Amino acid sequence: MDAGPLVALATLDHPLVPAALAFLNRSSETLILPAPVAAEVDYLLQARLGPRGNTEFLQDLAAGRFVVECLHAPEYSTVLALNDRYRAFSPGLCDLSIVVIAGRLGVSRILTFDVRHFRAMTPLQGGTFTLLPMDPWTPG
Repeated sequence: MDAGPLVALATLDHPLVPAALAFLNRSSETLILPAPVAAEVDYLLQARLGPRGNTEFLQDLAAGRFVVECLHAPEYSTVLALNDRYRAFSPGLCDLSIVVIAGRLGVSRILTFDVRHFRAMTPLQGGTFTLLPMDPWTPG
């Protein structure tokens, strides 16, 4: 998962919120959140909603609503290589952590509103990313 949908669900400030909510309601998949993305969500919620704007998100983390995955030390070399490869549009640590963790887990579906970055980047295992909620998806 990327930060955009989570922040938008809390602030209701994106036209794809209904589609993201529909995806989350019908999906039984494990929701994986890279640790850098969790930190970004926390920061953005406080910046947009005030000092307690992150409370529900922290409650979700405490309740285990998301599986938070950390980058392993050797994976930072992959982050660095991807940063060089995609330098032209500066994806940053959060987006690159999504690519690396998705590669580790062998997945290519990402809940994101960031079409610019994730249409340009490719999964480590090859192919293209499925960007939810925009791309066709069948619950599995």
